Amino acid sequence: MALTLFDTDEYRPPVWKSYLYQLQQEAPHPRRITCTNEVENRPKYYGREFHGMISREATDQLLSVAEGSYLIRESQRQPGTYTLALRFGSQTRNFRLYYDGKHFVGEKRFESIHDLVTDGLITLYIETKAAEYIAKMTINPIYEHIGYTTLNREPAYQKHMPVLKETHDEKDSTGQDGVSEKRVHTFRGPHWCEYCANFMWGLIAQGVKCADCGLNVHKQCSKMVPNDCKPDLKHVKKVYSCDLTTLVKAHITKRPMVVDMCIREIESRGLNSEGLYRVSGFSDLIEDVKMAFDRDGEKADISVNMYEDINIITGALKLYFRDLPIPLITYDAYPKFIESAKIMDPDEQLETLHEALKLLPPAHCETLRYLMAHLKRVTLHEKENLMNAENLGIVFGPTLMRSPELDAMAALNDIRYQRLVVELLIKNEDILF
Repeated sequence: MALTLFDTDEYRPPVWKSYLYQLQQEAPHPRRITCTNEVENRPKYYGREFHGMISREATDQLLSVAEGSYLIRESQRQPGTYTLALRFGSQTRNFRLYYDGKHFVGEKRFESIHDLVTDGLITLYIETKAAEYIAKMTINPIYEHIGYTTLNREPAYQKHMPVLKETHDEKDSTGQDGVSEKRVHTFRGPHWCEYCANFMWGLIAQGVKCADCGLNVHKQCSKMVPNDCKPDLKHVKKVYSCDLTTLVKAHITKRPMVVDMCIREIESRGLNSEGLYRVSGFSDLIEDVKMAFDRDGEKADISVNMYEDINIITGALKLYFRDLPIPLITYDAYPKFIESAKIMDPDEQLETLHEALKLLPPAHCETLRYLMAHLKRVTLHEKENLMNAENLGIVFGPTLMRSPELDAMAALNDIRYQRLVVELLIKNEDILF
């Protein structure tokens, strides 16, 4: 049956499938077999895992200690070429090993041998245990139910309406003739495919990301996705917890409406409020605002008549950023931002921060620019609200940035740098954006 403007089928959020994630957790861990002797002519980019020119038999014996054991040896038949030997499935697997600034045995390139082996063990384990499952992943996709599909025919009411397009300085991310560009992508933290709902396994380059609409899918699933993918407002039912790029493309706006509306409301009546953004509003009422945006979108009423306490509106804005599946300062750009905060020279620091901003997707960068300009205006009322750039950095650092590292201690150590990043962005808003 053809879809029409008046279709009102109930939206159901996807159920993410955990089987492949569980398998990745079960995969053997790398175990480096070190060479106790000093090996002559060891390449400088290999460590103690390099054993020189040893036989296959000697390799088998060294690796027999445990699954996941690995070493590097030089070929006896072809000196100057190297082999990664890896124990998996109770047998030794041999892979021709290359280096061009990064280590690789196939398409993926790694900073370290340890990462290469980790990714290889995950891939071998999952493809061995779940070959049949993977072959059937594209059956019963969730793709059409999560907000990325474009209707095959434009609705009749749009045919006679002018199309409004905004111009941007950024290069258009779509390919020629409206074909979306899908790029191999490394996802920080666990990610699930938005075509088949299965876990995207591996350490790096786990799948591809659409440069136009932000769709994340397995490489094999990307072949099933139409080339003209674009968010379909019919299925983008939520504002909170929705990918930022998807939301703005679905609504054809520069920024999420929740950001614009909350900031307008705050600036109209709250700039002199003491402890603005630091003082918390009632959580139940903040949740009400969230539900209003999810239900009514830009028609949500957040006026003083509904919510007299401005801290409820600031709380709702902070919650929006905390709920983003990909933070406003994305996982990919995160290391560069943290790097900038560690630089002591002010000029070099600003230059690195400017480079970091270039790594953000256009919708993220524009939203960050708008937010920082607002926070700069908040600091102009510091005498009344007692909120300077440092205080706002403390509030917004962990709100806008989340460490891609799964290690809790590493993430904890980054908090002071997150604060400094936001403080620098506020103070230098007029220079950086």
